[in-house]
Amino acid sequence: MEVELLAAALRRDSADLDLYANVLLASLADSLPPGAVRVTRRRSVADRVAGREGSVAELDVALGEQRLSLRMDRGRVTGAVCHEVRGIVLSRRPMGLDEWIDTLARSLAGVAASNARAREALERFLA
Repeated sequence: MEVELLAAALRRDSADLDLYANVLLASLADSLPPGAVRVTRRRSVADRVAGREGSVAELDVALGEQRLSLRMDRGRVTGAVCHEVRGIVLSRRPMGLDEWIDTLARSLAGVAASNARAREALERFLA
């Protein structure tokens, strides 16, 4: 699987951060095993009254011992890649959105190369 194609698919709609986070969340949640994608939402009073879920505040993607985190705060995005073993973070490397997307694409391609089920899920994601 080409990493560049996967990265381009992950970059779609990244200009509008809230839309991007929701699209990425839905796409990854459908493509990866249950529990691999975690989301934290920020709900305002207006969101609660209207029954809305709120905006995505944090998105975590767990791929083996690697956890990729994306945090949105007042229009700013910060990404990080963590090396995590049994729930303990051994290292954390902050990065910008573009580097985070490239890292996510490489990680997803690596998982797909070694796992037929993950490969099928990513092919559905790209379709």
